[in-house]
Amino acid sequence: MIVAFSVTPIGTGEDVGAEVAEAVRVVRDSGLPHRTDAMFTSVEGEWDEVMDVVKRAVEAVHARSSRVSVVLKADIRDGVTDGLTAKVETVERHLGGA
Repeated sequence: MIVAFSVTPIGTGEDVGAEVAEAVRVVRDSGLPHRTDAMFTSVEGEWDEVMDVVKRAVEAVHARSSRVSVVLKADIRDGVTDGLTAKVETVERHLGGA
């Protein structure tokens, strides 16, 4: 599965980079395939391991803020590996870029 999620502390002001970095650190330390962009972090793996990473990322932000907002989108598809790369490559191929 691939999960794209964002974790945002509420009530800590406009600059939330330090808190978000703690969530990203959890994802990077997990060893699972992942990508971070301006809006979401995506992580790929089996259900239990991905959800554990998301939970720990939320807990890392919650440790720095009394309120946290989480947005999550999941793509659950049997038999797919390296979906983070393959999905982008498919779109690029259709665009004529790969």
